Amino acid sequence: MRLPLLRPRSLAGQLFAMQVVLVAAIVAGCAVFAYVTDRAQAEETARRQSTATATAVAKAPSVAEAVRSADPTATLQPYAEALRRESGVTFVVVMATDGTRWTHPEPDEIGRTYLGHIEPAVAGRTFSETHMGVLGPSVRTVTPVVADGEVIALVSAGITIERISAQVREQVTALLVMAGAALALGGVGTYVINARLRRHTKGMNAAELSRMHDYHEAALHAVREGLVMLDGQRRIALINDGARDLLGVGEEAVGTSVADLGLPTSLTGALLSSEPRVDELHLTAERVLMVSTRPVIGGERRGTVVTLRDHTELQALSGELDSERCFTQALRSQAHEAANRLHTVVSLIELGRSDEAVRFATAELELAQALTDRVVDAVAEPVLAALLLGKAAQANERGVELVLTDDSHIDDGLLPPTLPPRDLVTILGNLIDNAVEAASDPGSGWPAPPRQRDGEPEPDAPALLRARVTVTARADAGELLVRVADSGPGVRAEDSAAVFERGWSTRGAGRGLGLALVRQAAHRAGGTVVLAQGPYGGAEFTVRLPLRCPAPSGARSPEVVA
Repeated sequence: MRLPLLRPRSLAGQLFAMQVVLVAAIVAGCAVFAYVTDRAQAEETARRQSTATATAVAKAPSVAEAVRSADPTATLQPYAEALRRESGVTFVVVMATDGTRWTHPEPDEIGRTYLGHIEPAVAGRTFSETHMGVLGPSVRTVTPVVADGEVIALVSAGITIERISAQVREQVTALLVMAGAALALGGVGTYVINARLRRHTKGMNAAELSRMHDYHEAALHAVREGLVMLDGQRRIALINDGARDLLGVGEEAVGTSVADLGLPTSLTGALLSSEPRVDELHLTAERVLMVSTRPVIGGERRGTVVTLRDHTELQALSGELDSERCFTQALRSQAHEAANRLHTVVSLIELGRSDEAVRFATAELELAQALTDRVVDAVAEPVLAALLLGKAAQANERGVELVLTDDSHIDDGLLPPTLPPRDLVTILGNLIDNAVEAASDPGSGWPAPPRQRDGEPEPDAPALLRARVTVTARADAGELLVRVADSGPGVRAEDSAAVFERGWSTRGAGRGLGLALVRQAAHRAGGTVVLAQGPYGGAEFTVRLPLRCPAPSGARSPEVVA
């Protein structure tokens, strides 16, 4: 088992250690450089100071006079000591040309031979050197005293290395204090920065972060559902392959604002919303998407995570299932009605009224068979024929007459593979459902012929209102035309475009998806949808779909005309 102490240091900890070492190395390097520089500068300063002092003494007229006197020491010693104290040098020595001292800070050394080189000065040149003397190693300058063109004495002034070192130590101490303060300030700043980094990296080290990134990339591209991450400005920070396919955007979408993607208004609003969304249904030009959003919050709003699921196939299958369910319910209702009619026929026979029983049964059979024969003869496509029969039975239950126009005709096998039957079920099924619902509203309908008795109109009989839906389905001139008209209240002119938007409905919340699916299916097939006023005062929807050259994916949205 790995001990906690052996756990790899976090990325923030590693950076902190590296930064502290780096700051310490920089400060130490600067301190060493400053020390060496200060030492060289101190020695150079001492050399210049000693040169200036020695030269000033050698050029003083009183010195030349004292040298020629009988006792040079008596005059020069007080002068040299006073000058030494004022100038800040360690010693001022005036000597004969053979090196015999006439002055010295230590009186016992007067009269003894000078320790150091004097040959260049005897030759008339001023020179400097570092040499071991009575007071210790020192930086000294020796210069000649010249009178009447002749070197009559020598002057040496110097500063000991110990004194120079003391000055350097004072400077280095101040430097070290400043370096320590810089190191402490850099360490505190580094700690603050890395504490923030540690919070952002959750205390993970570089290997853990790298592994998490690898897992993140693998999971991102492996998930079939769409995943989009938006930053605080609602720009796409990350998008996987599934989301690009579902939204119809490319790799250049990263960094683009959601409002600039050209998505449908409702979907854009959902992505820009600050409130979380759960399994909301939205339609794009070609797909039905289930959208969920959740904000990323950590002290402030940092962005939004969006998941997208494709419900296009599921919605189509759901529509087909609804059609089959309606057809089944219609058959069950017809079976129930057939049983009632059969009981009526049996009762008439038992009452001895056989002729009436025959007429009643024949009329009912002709009525049911007429609709079936009309649909089967006109529409040879089995899916559409079954849908029309089921919708006719369903409309009849709601008191609505569904009529297939005489010019309807679709041969079997005419529909191309690019126009799947499920899209036709979506289009025709939703249009008929909306039309039946509109026509079955109380007060809607169209005037029926007046009732008659014995061939004569019944006096004072009110005109009845019959709800009606007419369906036209024909294929000619290289296109499939589907037209559905109803006797309902119709669509107001100002709502002619809004009826195709998801969620628009006059039936309350949770409705308004059918016509949006119709427009989407027509768009996939490259067709158009036209809204107009029907012959019975209600709405009339006309869908035209190409049979030979359907528009490619990504074509313009179906035209909506009022």
